Amino acid sequence: MIKKILVPVDFSEYSEYALHVAATIAKAQQAEIIALHMLGLSEAVFTKNEGQDVAEAVYYMKLAEQRFTTFLDKEYLHGIKISEMVQNYKVFSEMNTVAKANAIDLIVMGSHGVSGLREEVFIGSNTEKVVRTSEVPVLVIKNSIEDFKIENVVFACDFRMENLQVYQKAMKLFESMKAKVHLLYVNLPGDQFRNSSDMEDHVKEFLFKAEAGQLHRHDDVVYYNDYTVEDGVFNFSNKVNADVIAIPTHGRRGLAHFFSGSIGEDIANHADKPVLTFKI
Repeated sequence: MIKKILVPVDFSEYSEYALHVAATIAKAQQAEIIALHMLGLSEAVFTKNEGQDVAEAVYYMKLAEQRFTTFLDKEYLHGIKISEMVQNYKVFSEMNTVAKANAIDLIVMGSHGVSGLREEVFIGSNTEKVVRTSEVPVLVIKNSIEDFKIENVVFACDFRMENLQVYQKAMKLFESMKAKVHLLYVNLPGDQFRNSSDMEDHVKEFLFKAEAGQLHRHDDVVYYNDYTVEDGVFNFSNKVNADVIAIPTHGRRGLAHFFSGSIGEDIANHADKPVLTFKI
């Protein structure tokens, strides 16, 4: 069950995309929203005794608070408990501190669209830093979505044992949303190819441990052949018209390295669909 949603806000159209999606989730889950704006001012501005520097810091704090008044005046937010927070964080990895301190269950974050994503967002960028460090799931929204829903999900996984806790966390979340989940295993040509029997044994062993000796979700597993994992995730998600692509990610290596290889960039860059990440 989602009780608190954190939405980073820079007052751009992308953060409004995220806010709109967060509102939809909040209404469905009866959750509250915390909108966070990060000033990014130098600490020296706050510690100097010089009146001009202090006045400048206060000015930017007040300006952010005023901008929230307009930014949060949206019809789709009516009926939702929403609070605003202005912090002087400069590093987006600090968002995990905010999430832990406020018992956040989900971060919904807007990012640039497909055309500029590779250069502007996912390589050494704010979004990747949040995904890499966040101990709560991060939902990345790239486009305006008027009728957002999480009813049909693709959870792409290599079913290695290191993914057990992520799998359990994800399934618990999707159950609370009453979402249909496709468990996707992408089979590749070459050295990584597995025949049907090997794939099924590998996945059954994982599910048996993940589900305490049960195989309730075995029928939800889809074995999909493609030339790369990212192509398989992308093509299958389009085939079933998924609302969200969910993936595990290694915090120590960032969004570009989940599963057993470097496939994150292509999924994040080329999928128009929202991407939900769970840190391993």
